Amino acid sequence: MKLKWGLSFLFFIIGLSFLTFSCYQNRVYDWDMPGYLGSVYSWEFPDDAKKVHEKVYADIENEASKIEFDDILHYNHANEVFYADYKAFGEQLPYYKIKIGFNAAVYVLYKLGFSGPHSVLLVNIFSYFICGLLMFYILKLLFPKNYFIAPLLSLFVFWFPPVRDLAQNPTPDMFVFLFLMLFIISLIQKKSELLQFVFLLCCVLIRPDYILFAMSFLFAVFVFKYCKENRKIDYSLIIQGLSIAIIYVAIIKYYNYPGWKDVFYDSFIYRRPIISAQKAEFTFQIYWDLIVFKLINFKRITLFSLILLSCTFYLSKDTWLRVLAVLFFSNIFMKFLFFPQGGTLRFFIAFVILLFIVFLYALSKKYNGFQLRKIP
Repeated sequence: MKLKWGLSFLFFIIGLSFLTFSCYQNRVYDWDMPGYLGSVYSWEFPDDAKKVHEKVYADIENEASKIEFDDILHYNHANEVFYADYKAFGEQLPYYKIKIGFNAAVYVLYKLGFSGPHSVLLVNIFSYFICGLLMFYILKLLFPKNYFIAPLLSLFVFWFPPVRDLAQNPTPDMFVFLFLMLFIISLIQKKSELLQFVFLLCCVLIRPDYILFAMSFLFAVFVFKYCKENRKIDYSLIIQGLSIAIIYVAIIKYYNYPGWKDVFYDSFIYRRPIISAQKAEFTFQIYWDLIVFKLINFKRITLFSLILLSCTFYLSKDTWLRVLAVLFFSNIFMKFLFFPQGGTLRFFIAFVILLFIVFLYALSKKYNGFQLRKIP
């Protein structure tokens, strides 16, 4: 058995290494990179915004191709203003500075000697490789007697273009996915609630918008335990929720984050060149019309997620397993309501994969007898 699993892992690691190298070779220098570099360089030069601005664009120009660098500068009018005016550039940095977990990882690589742009991209390249290992580990747990499913299915998932996009683009999405994978493993392996809380907190530190997921999970556990334990209240879950909320508010306040309304306005209505010069004002009707329009591009994720949810309910009558499936499914659409970028799968693919893992768990439990611990 050990020999077969050893050969299985060898085949997998060769394939994953090839995919990881391919992601590195096809890394993308896009218009998000200046924001994250500016955030990190602000730690180096906290009192010299002009130097931060100059260094950001000089370092990207040294590494990116001419086409990529021109695309960063001329992606829209706002980007042209950011390049020309360091004050306008500085005003949009709070959108990026709040992702302190990602910026901290970039900063560590930068201090180890990597260039700034490389540091941003390598965080995701390393995360991609580790996530691949974790996926193999999960499938080995779920199908302990099948030596082919773990490597083949893991490689298929990480070959999938939206997953590779997470690794190739300078955003925190691949890094936060790493902690989501650790989180789902902690559920499967019956780890302590404290460890699960730590992983949830890491997700919020990397991308504060993941507070929706953290809070919805804690609420689901609270209700589940309350119903199962003769109406007893678990105050530890309340403390966890309050702790995450306090940390979230502290990050938002410290970095003067404009807020969801500003992010939505700049992302979907009009990218303001100078944020302080124009208020982010729009009506609910504009928001609703945009949601309905974006749903057209969301049909693939909607269909696939519904299939996974339905199959999970069909395969398992385990209440807690169904709660997890509904949790991941609902977070896909909660995220869409706040950021309806339906055609960009990287914003939702992590939750889809978690839902896929729950489905595989239900499948393994039905046919292999593998048991998921219910919350006591």
